[in-house]
Amino acid sequence: MKYAAAWSAIACDVLETPYPYGAAHASRGPEDVDVTPEKLHPAFHGSYDWHSSAHMQWSLVRLLALAPDEAGSRPIEVLDRRLTTAAIATEAAYLRERPSYERPYGWAWAAMLAAATRTTKWAEATGPLADVIAELVLDWLPRQAYPVRHGAHLNSAFALSLLLEAYDDLGRGEVVGAIRSRAVDWFHNDTAYDTRFEPSGTDFLSPALSEAELMRRVLPAAEFTDWLHAFLPNLGTTEHQHLLELPVTDDSGDGQLAHLSGLALSRAWQLRTIAPSLPNVAEALKTGADRQIDAVLPTVTDGDFMSTHWLVSFALLAHQA
Repeated sequence: MKYAAAWSAIACDVLETPYPYGAAHASRGPEDVDVTPEKLHPAFHGSYDWHSSAHMQWSLVRLLALAPDEAGSRPIEVLDRRLTTAAIATEAAYLRERPSYERPYGWAWAAMLAAATRTTKWAEATGPLADVIAELVLDWLPRQAYPVRHGAHLNSAFALSLLLEAYDDLGRGEVVGAIRSRAVDWFHNDTAYDTRFEPSGTDFLSPALSEAELMRRVLPAAEFTDWLHAFLPNLGTTEHQHLLELPVTDDSGDGQLAHLSGLALSRAWQLRTIAPSLPNVAEALKTGADRQIDAVLPTVTDGDFMSTHWLVSFALLAHQA
């Protein structure tokens, strides 16, 4: 894999960068104020925040699977220090005590990590993490009356796509069934989605394409094609062309504006996955995806820390699609 060595190196670098770190820890009292990253989150410290640490570790596991020689031994050493039974037990307990923490984005990436490690030496350690997130998902989905449709961490469709993949790989049919049912409830009747107001200023997801990517996983192929024509009519021809173009990006060190580089990569991933369902415009969608990847790729490894601490994961999604 062309980028495996560089992506592995930067993922290890950022995971071993302890600060800055945004704990997002809600203290319950004066005795609950010790937010030293490694003490608070022995598995998911570094890489700026909990969810980025989770998905950059997923990136290392994927790179080890895709290109073990290029990835080298350093990712194994990094993962060995974090994916221990004791560290994951602490993380699982933290999630149980705070059932809305990192919901749903962090849950999704942590579940993806657990799924990616299911056939590795870290499987026994990460199993309890998958179990607690499954419990949380099954409790949360019936209570969430409406989906979140914006382009950042709370986006429902993006998280459900990853959770569906993870728990399908883990053989957890009850979780997969709950996700499929909720996706249909929330999104099946959507038509003529208006993308004129995408992106918002700090998006790293396209609400429209995230929804399409989820429904691709949920619906039978022929039904999905019909749904997609109704949801994004004329995609790839006369409408929604801005989704195929590079958003204005910023690598100045502003963490919120850095999201737009991730938007280019997540769009590319989603355009590539839905392209086969629209054969008449598939090449146009793939060209739009390629254009966005090529423009952002240097930032993945050579950008500011506010970009490099998370972009490898989205680059991997885009390249594997």
